[in-house]
Formats: sequence, C-alpha cells, structure tokens
Amino acid sequence: MRNLTLVAILLFVFGIDFRGQSQNTVGLIQNDPGSFQDGYFIFSPVASHKTYLVDHCGSVGKSWDIPNNPGLSGYLGQDGFLYVTGSLTNTNFVAGGRGGVIHKQDWNGNVLWSYTISDSLQCQHHDILPLENGNILLFAWDLKTKPQAMARGRNPSQCAQTLFSEKIMEIQPVGTNEANIVWEWKLWDHLIQDFDNTKPNFGVVADNPHLVDINFKAFASNSDWIHLNSIDYNPVLNQIMVSVHAFNEIWIIDKSTTTEEAAGHVGGNSGKGGDLLYRWGNPASYGHGTSSVFYGQHNAHWIKPGLPFENQIMVFNNGLGHPGTPFSTVEIINPPVLGYNYDQTLPYLPANQSWVYNRNNEKNWYSINVGSAQMLPNGHVFVTDGAAGRFFEIDTLGNQYWAYVNPDAKIGILEQDSTPTLNQLFSSILYPSDFPGFAGHALVSQGIIENRNSLSDTCILYNGINSPIIDATPFIVYPNPGNGYYQIDFKSRSEASVEVYDLQGKKVAQLEKAYGQLALPLTLNSSSPGCYMVKIQMGEKLYHQRVILE
Repeated sequence: MRNLTLVAILLFVFGIDFRGQSQNTVGLIQNDPGSFQDGYFIFSPVASHKTYLVDHCGSVGKSWDIPNNPGLSGYLGQDGFLYVTGSLTNTNFVAGGRGGVIHKQDWNGNVLWSYTISDSLQCQHHDILPLENGNILLFAWDLKTKPQAMARGRNPSQCAQTLFSEKIMEIQPVGTNEANIVWEWKLWDHLIQDFDNTKPNFGVVADNPHLVDINFKAFASNSDWIHLNSIDYNPVLNQIMVSVHAFNEIWIIDKSTTTEEAAGHVGGNSGKGGDLLYRWGNPASYGHGTSSVFYGQHNAHWIKPGLPFENQIMVFNNGLGHPGTPFSTVEIINPPVLGYNYDQTLPYLPANQSWVYNRNNEKNWYSINVGSAQMLPNGHVFVTDGAAGRFFEIDTLGNQYWAYVNPDAKIGILEQDSTPTLNQLFSSILYPSDFPGFAGHALVSQGIIENRNSLSDTCILYNGINSPIIDATPFIVYPNPGNGYYQIDFKSRSEASVEVYDLQGKKVAQLEKAYGQLALPLTLNSSSPGCYMVKIQMGEKLYHQRVILE
C-alpha cells in the first residue's frame, strides 16, 4: 500500500471528495466507495509489448514483456503462469485478430513454452483459454479453397478464392515448443446448404438449426467468413461456447465427445456429436427470423456459480451494424438447459434478455470493436470498453463506481490530461485476491503506468488485497487459517445470512438468517483443505471474506 497522508485518510473517512476537480484523462479516473477493490485486472494493450496486472488504485502489481507483437489475448492461469498470444506474419490469413503463437511465461517473465499455429492451412486468432488441467483451448482459421467450398454447396458467385473455416482444439503443452492435440472440432464437418441439391449436405436450413449454413453471410470479397472472437468452457456441462462475430450469434457445442465423435452427429453427453447444441443472437442464421439481437459481439461466457445471474450467459454486444445510430450494450441471457441439451423450441429461447446495460443508448456509448464484461462478487459488472481503452465498473442499475483508462498506447505512455488515442484493448479479466494463480507470488506495487495521477496518489484500497487502513467489514471471522471450526463475530446486532463457496464456485456451507445475534458458528470440517470464500449478506450490503481451511 502506498504512503497515505493523514489528510487523505480523513477525507475518505468523512466522505469529503474533491476528485471531481481532477482533470485526469488516463490511469485512474474514478474510485468511489462501493466499488469492488479485492483483486487485480489483467490487460494486454493492442499496441504494446506489455501485459499488466493493475489494482483498483491504478498501481501495477506485476507486468510482463511479451516476445512478439501482441496477438490480443492474455490470461493468468490458475497455475500462476501467464498465457499470452503473439501475432505472426502470415500472408495466407490476412484478417483482423490474427495471432499464430502462444507463449507460457513464469512470474519472472521467462518464456517456458512457445507453440506456433500458423502455416499455409491454419492460423490461431483472437482468443485462447487456459484450462485447470494445464491445457489450452483455442480456435484457428482452417483454410479451404474455392473448389472445396463449392463441393460443400457454397454459391460460387459468393465465394472468395480461399475461405476461412474454423476449428477448435485443446492442446497439451509439451517441452518448450511442442504440443499434443488432445481434442479437436471442425466446423467443416457440420455444414448445411439449400443451394446445390447435388451435394450431400443439401437440406432445409430451417429444419437443421444444429448445422451451419455455408451460404449465410457469404460474400465473394470476404474470406474471413465466420470470425470467431471468444471462447469459454463450462466444466459442469462440459461444453464450449464461442462468439461468432460475422453471424451475430453465439454457439455452444459438446466437449464431452471424442475427436471422432466431434466430427459426426452422434456421441457425447448430448448424443449429438459435434453438432451445435445451442445458438442465440441471430435466428436469421438458421432460417427462423429476420433480425439480429447481437451485432458484432465479443466475450460470450458463462457467469460463474455463486455470482449474481450464475450460470447464465454474459455477452459484450458491440452494436456494429445496429440499425440507426449504433450503440453498445452488455447483455445477459438465460438459456433453458435440460440436462446436457437445450430446449429445441425455435427460435432458440429465451425470447428476452435477463439484463441489459445501455438498452436504449441512454449512456451514449459505442465501442465499435473489441471489449468484454464480467460479473463481480459484489453484484457489479466490470466492463472493458475496448475501442476506447477504458475500464469501468457499474451496478445493475447502471450507476458507475470506478473508471480507468489505459495509458499504454501505440505512441507510447500517454501524458496526463492528453486525449487518449490508439490505446485499444481486446478484453480484460479481474482476478479476486483468492485466485489460485496468485498463490506463492508477491504482488508488489511498481507504481502507476502514467507519469502522474493525483487520484492514485491518494487512493485507498478500502476493501482491498493489501491490509486496509480502514476496517470496512462489520464482522470478524476467526481463527483464520483454521481447522474447520470458525466463529463469525458481528460488531453490532444485525440480520445476516452466510454462504461459503469453494474456488470452483460450489456452495459448501450455508447458515440461515440470524436475527439479533452477535456471534455465529461456522463449520467446514467436512471440506477439503484449501481456500474458501465466505459471503455475508447484511441488509442490502454483501461482504466477502476469504478463509483458509488447513
């Protein structure tokens, strides 16, 4: 924690706030009480060779130098290693989001493993996802020639000389520069078309929503026909979700299949092989509508268990091509899951979203490309406005509590009070302090990225990772670490309910509401040793306390 003057502390305690006078344009812009302070967010600026972990005061806790030109994605794995992509020159694949190489770096920045997926027939692009088992999920462009496309029923008048299909792979790092492909799915195995009845995949598109129409969104001038831009994995359902930028929709497929089953239409928990289990955002893509809900969206993912809207799907909807004046939204949908299959009512349900931020452009906000959003434990949403290089935190009513602007731009580190430009970001994730990847690593403040920031100078992490100067929690949990028996002592008589979750988001304990009690016993002795998150609801306020079970 940086040194704080007594004046700054008193201003915070008594709620006196002069931050509105600041003219800051980069770095920390806003930091109000109530924002989620307990963690670091990671980002890799599009025009930089750096990846940063930054706290809510704008202080860098860790940074890495990236070997290649940036390839958009960077993640901290649960194993504590950085997984980041790099962009390689490949004249066979000229399109936005090109990557081609994945690096695994240790906490000290050493490159432990690099793997290239970039040649005349394939090229990794956009996103990757480190898995808990140490493997990596990714997708890659899968090049097809015009004759190959025509053989699958592509209209030749709407086909470029090459067509970028897509494939999804799970790879296992081996040595320093090799990998085993342990699972693979190819879009080319799941196509339908109603153009050429002499081809074996001819059929009625509307009767086959589990297949992809090879002539949808087809243009002779565009090789990058699908343009996947995000990938997520649900370990409970054993399913993969991708964002399909060009189709304005999301797809879900069965990961429980073997590679052989993924190439067919039978097998896996769903019994459907590698066919689409679910799609949403643009029913016109499978012949059941005329308009989109999504427009050039990014960052489709399941909201983790234990969080508000748990197990629902959050999407950063850019609004590219939206009729009239384009605007961006963050949206949550709740798909009707029946076992491992989704309700087959067409068009796919739900009919409406569970929640939308900026529904009618009331915030006058538009991020034309890139971006992400994340549900936080306090019920707020962490948004990455990628086009503007801006991060902000909102509650579900749209009230903003915190904001930060990336200072690392193509022209170098931006000066304070200058107009931010060329500081785009692909996405970001906020890791809470109990994230397993932090274990055994020191997050020592390296100062801010920009040259000066008056807000960072006086910022207090009032609920943060570092020892807070002000105790903002109205209770104490002890002993911590403990052997399974804990006591929760409240500082005043109050109504409270308690839930405990493991790091996978599974609820392991719950206490009913207690009225007027100053102390509650909490038992975890039947759980495995490790780190747990205690969630305590007191009125409208939700608190989090990490406990260790030895």
